[in-house]
Amino acid sequence: MDQPLVVHEHDVELERWDDPGRGPVVWRTLVSSDRTPTSGLTIGIAELPAGLSDPGPAHRHAPPEVYFVLAGEGVMDIDGVLTPVQANTAVFIPGMAAHRLVNTGTSTLRLLYAFGVDSFSDVTYLFPTG
Repeated sequence: MDQPLVVHEHDVELERWDDPGRGPVVWRTLVSSDRTPTSGLTIGIAELPAGLSDPGPAHRHAPPEVYFVLAGEGVMDIDGVLTPVQANTAVFIPGMAAHRLVNTGTSTLRLLYAFGVDSFSDVTYLFPTG
């Protein structure tokens, strides 16, 4: 059963990929039914460090996703279309679109991400093989 919820980012555990080949992104999942008394929406904060020679590969997943850039600057790659982004930029990523965000600035790029699914575990990330 859904309940009202207030979450402070600093109270949520930092996560990262087990496979470093997926990229250096770290994140905190703030709203997700496997962690919070909520449904229908998964939201978190992700960070990409500056100065990387390899930001990691593009990935896909079935649910559409929204990014809202909180700080920093970068280039959003969606199906090979490159678009500069900066703080206060919203990005809609259609389901199954190959995408990645590259930090092109000198500071950490921070973004809010959101999926219209109950839980982060409902999102299956597909990365290129090889």
